[in-house]
Amino acid sequence: MAMVYIPPISLSQKRLKGKNGVPVAENFRLEQGTIADTIQAGQVCVRTLYLSVDPYMRCRMNEDTGSDYLLPWQLSEVADGGGIGVVEESKHDNLAKGDFVTSFNWPWQTVAILDGSLLQKLVPQLVNGHLSYFLGAAGITGLTALLGIKEKGHVAVGANQTMVVSGAAGACGSLAGQMNQNSHIILCGQISQYNKDVPYPPPLPPDIEKIQKERNITRERFLVLNYMHKQEASVLQLCQWIQEGKLKVRETIVEGLANIGAAFQSMMNGGNIGKQIVLVSK
Repeated sequence: MAMVYIPPISLSQKRLKGKNGVPVAENFRLEQGTIADTIQAGQVCVRTLYLSVDPYMRCRMNEDTGSDYLLPWQLSEVADGGGIGVVEESKHDNLAKGDFVTSFNWPWQTVAILDGSLLQKLVPQLVNGHLSYFLGAAGITGLTALLGIKEKGHVAVGANQTMVVSGAAGACGSLAGQMNQNSHIILCGQISQYNKDVPYPPPLPPDIEKIQKERNITRERFLVLNYMHKQEASVLQLCQWIQEGKLKVRETIVEGLANIGAAFQSMMNGGNIGKQIVLVSK
C-alpha cells in the first residue's frame, strides 16, 4: 500500500481561522493515508511533481463558491487543483510509465490513482524542460493573460494604446503586461475581494460608477473557460514565445506538500512574484 499525504481543508468562510475570513496555513492539515496497491483498466498511478495554488481556490473554501463552474472543497476530503505528475504505472492505452501528465483536478497527494482519460500528456521540450510552466505561462494562467487581451482588450494596431495591469506581480498579471476616455476594464479575478462577503464582480461605488459613465469606460468580465476552443493554438503560441525568450516567466516555488497551506496563505497575501508553485517531488 503506497503512503500518501491528504490535506483536508476547512469548508466555510465562517469556519476559517483569522479575522474577516482570511485563510491561514492552519486551515489545512496533513494526514497520512493509503491508496490501492492495484490499478484498474483505464487508470494510472502517478507521482505528483508540482501543484498550483491560485486565488480562485479561496472561493472553494466557502459553502457557496459564487460560480456555477466551481465546486466547493468538501470538509475533510482531499483538496485539488492544477497539478503535474509522472506516470509510474499505467493501464491506459495512451499513457505509459514515464509520461508527464497534467490535470485541472489533481489531488493534493504525493501519489494518486487517476482516470487516465482525464489527464493531458505533456511535452517538456515545448517549455525547455520547465514542466512547472504548464501550470503557469504555458497553462491556464498564460491562456488567461493572452486571450484576455486578445478577446477583451480592444487592442488596435498603431493606436498607441497604454495598458495598465492591476496586480502585475501575480501569476496572470506578470504575463499580461487607467482609467482614460473610451478605455476598457477587463475583469478577471479580484483577489483583494475574495475574503469579503460580496458578489463578484463587486459593485462600483457611486462616484466611480459616475466616472465610468462620463468617460465611456467599458467594464467587462472575462472567463477563459469560455474560450477553451482556442486553447491548443494559444498554448503553442505561448510555448513558442517561451522558447524564443520573448515571454519572461517568473515563479515562486515552495518545496514540500506539507508547506502547501503556507504557500496558499502567502499567495493570498501577495507574497509571490509570478506563479506560486509547490514542488512536491523531483
